[in-house]
Amino acid sequence: MTDVTQRRARRTAADTEPMVLAFDVVVTAVQDLTPTFRRITFGGACLTGFGVAGDTLDLRIKIVIPSEGRACPDIAAMMGDGDAAGWYQRWLGLDAASRGSMRTYTVRESRCGGPRPEIDVDFVLHLDAHGRGGPAAEWAAAAQPGDRVCIIGPNAAAAQCRTAGSYGGIEWSPGLAQHVLLAGDETAVPAISAILEALPADVGGQAFLEVPDEQDIRPIRSRSSVQVTWLARDGRTHGEQLEAAVQDAVRVPGWVSLSGRPAPRGGSEPEDVDVDRTILWETPQLLETAIVQSSVNPERPPGTQPFYAWIAGEAAMVRSVRRYLVRDVGVDRKQVAFMGYWRKGRSEPA
Repeated sequence: MTDVTQRRARRTAADTEPMVLAFDVVVTAVQDLTPTFRRITFGGACLTGFGVAGDTLDLRIKIVIPSEGRACPDIAAMMGDGDAAGWYQRWLGLDAASRGSMRTYTVRESRCGGPRPEIDVDFVLHLDAHGRGGPAAEWAAAAQPGDRVCIIGPNAAAAQCRTAGSYGGIEWSPGLAQHVLLAGDETAVPAISAILEALPADVGGQAFLEVPDEQDIRPIRSRSSVQVTWLARDGRTHGEQLEAAVQDAVRVPGWVSLSGRPAPRGGSEPEDVDVDRTILWETPQLLETAIVQSSVNPERPPGTQPFYAWIAGEAAMVRSVRRYLVRDVGVDRKQVAFMGYWRKGRSEPA
């Protein structure tokens, strides 16, 4: 590991524990896992302040990729000037050539409790034949030990505080469910892998992971009895196999065994989401605070039913699976997390 002097993450207010902090980290290791996945390990003394209460599961973080030839902006200073909520707008207000790019990634593994704190992030190398892609993919493809970025992530001190709210970067929330369905493309593989590794032995179900090539298939450890199925596209249409697998796993006649209620005659039509204009992101946590009401088991709050599903990946694929589960099968929307991680042909803003 490269020894570097790290700037300590700063609090955003003197008398409170902010939920997120900015961590100035250095690349300590790079490992090519498969043709699609590259694992980058970030280290730094500041990461002793990084963490959540419990397993990281599908923990999301923001990574600020510096512009070529420039250092990362001082996000910690933007957070620490007395107006923590406005740091993102201040970052957007910087000159485009100097602010870099901000992208969202999943923490694959966190080892921040020891003397050399580190976190692993698995990057998907979505590159064309000329090696061109988004700013994060291009950066990851060229990353070397010693490179620096800024990570915006959870404050471990706030996570342990009883009066603090929950960190919004974790969506996995099965409640009492002991039968789960996980489905995602390559961008969801790190999150699904981390979730499976954390599941207890009494949880069963199915997990479907669609990846570009058979070489991208990797073993996943899990105490649970969830059946893991890898789907290698090998030139097929993106999402084709994943959608078919979900439909085969959750059929309308079989829904009675998962819901504990008589099989519904179809569910409600979910609101249409234009994935070219907005982010498709619907989780039980959001529905609790929204005006949307489920027509299936309305008397049951989120987390009280025996079935839970977690769907993530390309937005159009997620939208299609959402329609099937909610409209055709009648799954209670309060029992499913639908997350459009990316949109085909469109880059993430900022």
